[in-house]
Amino acid sequence: MADILKGKVIIVTGAGRGVGAEIAKLAAKEGAKVVVNDLGGNERGEGGTLGPAEEVAALIRSTGAEAISNGADISTWDGAHQLFAAAMKAFGDVDAIVNNAGILRDTIFHKMSEAEWDAVIAVNLKGCFNVARAAAPHFKDKQKGSFVHMTSTSGLVGNFGQVNYGAAKMGVAGLSKNIALDMARFGVRSNAIAPFAWTRLVGTIPTDTPENQRRVEVAKTMTPDKIAPLTVALCSDATKDVTGQVFGVRRNEIFIFSQPRPVRSVQTAEGWTPETCIDRALPALRGSMSKLERSSEVFTWDPC
Repeated sequence: MADILKGKVIIVTGAGRGVGAEIAKLAAKEGAKVVVNDLGGNERGEGGTLGPAEEVAALIRSTGAEAISNGADISTWDGAHQLFAAAMKAFGDVDAIVNNAGILRDTIFHKMSEAEWDAVIAVNLKGCFNVARAAAPHFKDKQKGSFVHMTSTSGLVGNFGQVNYGAAKMGVAGLSKNIALDMARFGVRSNAIAPFAWTRLVGTIPTDTPENQRRVEVAKTMTPDKIAPLTVALCSDATKDVTGQVFGVRRNEIFIFSQPRPVRSVQTAEGWTPETCIDRALPALRGSMSKLERSSEVFTWDPC
């Protein structure tokens, strides 16, 4: 199926490099008019230039497709609304939002500063809210729209040194699910993707141990372009029945994640006390407790 986004207008945040750039380019190839948003900072969200976003937009335009660059700071309410207004001014409509922008400030928890927490939450979680919220009234009025938000197994499963990032990305999964519930009556859908890809952010992983060296070498085989096909598909009219889901993409593998549901329960007619919780409830539930695992301990096989 060619041109599955023909006539659509797509905003992609964090699209100056990596996963976002590949999504923007494939969306354009499939017929979309693309707003390439990127603050142009480093992997920590520091600095800023329109250069990376304009480079991707220019590349898209060189193929005969339509694209504009935008350097708005989506971590702020005003920046996100300026981004949406720029898209409307340029193309007169918006059909889908890809919330891809993200930064890292990895630090072991007992050393993490308030600034490191605030910066990551502001871009990775609040930024998703800001851009989605800016688009929501338009989507409601037009009775259409698709949100695709990038989550991470750092939140869905867990990783060392990423309390801020994991919390933000777990929040993104909850944000996406609740947007899906609130907006379903208006024909608007919302899904999340946990991407596995070699990007500038993943490139910050230290190579100080054999385990980390191996992790980096495997990560290098997972190119950012592999994330784009599912993302573009979720922006198309062909997936109008798909909403409220959490997917994963790892090279040529596509996963759908389970979502938290009760797996076992205990009850007592007389009510619980701290002592009976310790003596009866927790022992009964212990067999169903989740292990304390990292993402690399769950995804133990090399990407296909």
